[in-house]
Amino acid sequence: MSGLLSIGVRAMFANQAALQAVGQNIANANTPGYSRQSVVLTTPEGQFTGAGYFGKGVTIETVERAHNEFLTRQAYTTKAIAHMDSTRMSQLSQLEKIFPPGETGLGAAAGQFLNAMVDVSSRPSDPSARQVVMGRATEVAARFSSAGQQLVELQSGVVSDLKANVDVVNELSKQIAFANDQISRANGNGHTPNDLLDQRDKLVSELSKYIQVSTLPASDGTLGVFIGGGQRLVLGAQAQELSVTQDPYDSSRAALSISDSGGPRSLDESVLTGGSLSALLQYQNKDLQDARNLLGQMAAALASRVNGQQALGLDLSDPPGKGVPIFGFGQPRALPATTNARAPDGSFASNVSMTITNASQLQASAYRLESDLSGSGTYKLTRLSDGYTQNVADGDTVDGFKISFGATPPAPGDSYRLEPVAQAAVEMRRVLEQPTGIAAASPLTATTNVDNKGSATVNSIYAVNDRFDATKLPISLAFGDPDPANPAKLQYTLTLADGSVLNGTWAAGQNIGNEPNAVPPIDLGFEMSLNGVPRKDDTISLERTQFPATNNGNAKAFLNIQGEKFVGQRQRPDGSIAVGATINEAYSATMSEIGSRVQGATYLSSVSVAVAADAEQTRAGQAGVNLDEEAARLMQFQQGYQAAAKVLQAAQKLFDELLQMAAR
Repeated sequence: MSGLLSIGVRAMFANQAALQAVGQNIANANTPGYSRQSVVLTTPEGQFTGAGYFGKGVTIETVERAHNEFLTRQAYTTKAIAHMDSTRMSQLSQLEKIFPPGETGLGAAAGQFLNAMVDVSSRPSDPSARQVVMGRATEVAARFSSAGQQLVELQSGVVSDLKANVDVVNELSKQIAFANDQISRANGNGHTPNDLLDQRDKLVSELSKYIQVSTLPASDGTLGVFIGGGQRLVLGAQAQELSVTQDPYDSSRAALSISDSGGPRSLDESVLTGGSLSALLQYQNKDLQDARNLLGQMAAALASRVNGQQALGLDLSDPPGKGVPIFGFGQPRALPATTNARAPDGSFASNVSMTITNASQLQASAYRLESDLSGSGTYKLTRLSDGYTQNVADGDTVDGFKISFGATPPAPGDSYRLEPVAQAAVEMRRVLEQPTGIAAASPLTATTNVDNKGSATVNSIYAVNDRFDATKLPISLAFGDPDPANPAKLQYTLTLADGSVLNGTWAAGQNIGNEPNAVPPIDLGFEMSLNGVPRKDDTISLERTQFPATNNGNAKAFLNIQGEKFVGQRQRPDGSIAVGATINEAYSATMSEIGSRVQGATYLSSVSVAVAADAEQTRAGQAGVNLDEEAARLMQFQQGYQAAAKVLQAAQKLFDELLQMAAR
């Protein structure tokens, strides 16, 4: 009777335990991170008798949870990538708003400023026309400055987001380490603490939103959590802390570091391949910097081109003088690395400075200047936008700027981040105070001879570069016979004030005075264009401008700036200059670049979010609770419990009858 009673009791306990597990599953069917639990039942070794082995019922071995390590890791990884893509998409959407199309864009503002010179060219001395130009100049400078300031604010927002995310990561790491400690303590009894394991998996899943992790289980039940290609974040019950530190070159930018025995150690952005932290760093170091450089390149090129043309004309001051700059903009800066050698007073021992030599050749890029560790005195300059490297020395000119070393050149191991245009837009402003300062007049005036027989008249004449020399005035231009080599062209002679003579040929639509590619070259620093056709012996006199208030030559030159491709020119290895872009083309290209990045990030985000959702659904399908299945199991174990009770009832009845028989 005792064997039957024991089997019945064990069966009841086993089915009761199974019912308890089913009830736990049903209760947590909607609990995030909960894994389905089930009771593992085994049959104990049978008892040998002369009639064979008789069973001893059922034994409850343990309670296990439904868990698939591969699917869980897949869910972590895809979630990290999804959050990285969605974070970058969100950040880029904010960046896109700084470069609006249409009338509110920077290109339109620059065009309106240059178009305002039309009225000045029509009425050079009209104060109202000049005041309109001043207003347009203020507006274009304000738009560039506002866009630059918005980029600064976006950068500050990135640093704040990084700090907030790092705080969450550190807290999650501590909780994972605490869960590891609890699990290792509970693991000693031979059974797995399922609820603690679920809690830890949920914490790791939450952590993967911020930074991609890899995990490695240990024999004591703890889980090692690693980031950045193997850098430990949690090991056993110990958690390392992340921190936001300053960029080694720019204090306004942030870097991600991890605590170490020697202090914070910087983490390389390239090894952080998932999570919002990776997206924020990539956005800061790539997208924001590219936007700053593209914006600064346009600001520096436009301001320098306008100021350059302004300097070639005459204003309405008394006496008339060369035009002073209309725009001011942020100058290049060289940022030393914090690891550079220091002087005894704590200042940096070396110094590097830059000056702009040709703003039209400035590139939308930062540069890294490194000293040769061998101490040979050579320096490597890397253009960060495309990785192009070259060796430079003190005084060399690269991409439109000149590099200069101080009294103490960079020591071996020193490095600098050179930013020729990054600050140009944020500090752009109108510096011309008086409308009379607009240099609308050309420094030279052309007059046709009244006895000319041809129909040629002067359309425009103005200085185009600093090679214009007023001491060579007056200049006499005389046309001669058709060119024997090309009858469609007329020969002409320029006789300068010093008696020197220059010969050339002219064709319709050709400018005179600035022909560096002619044979022989003519480069007098001015351009004169004609309407009509001159005849032999026709002459034109070029003299100093006597009445700037009635001269519009330089104002016409301003009108031509809008169609010039002066943004982003590049010097080829053979010395020739690659054509750049107009200011409107440059702005359109910038909008296209930012827009394409937004579209790409949006697409990647939609794909990665869908992949992460599928991975989580697959994991939950294996580990989650299905209420239909649990209802079926509930009936199954309920019937088993009732059957076990019947066995116990039968055994008790037999035992009672046996007692009654023994009592007779």
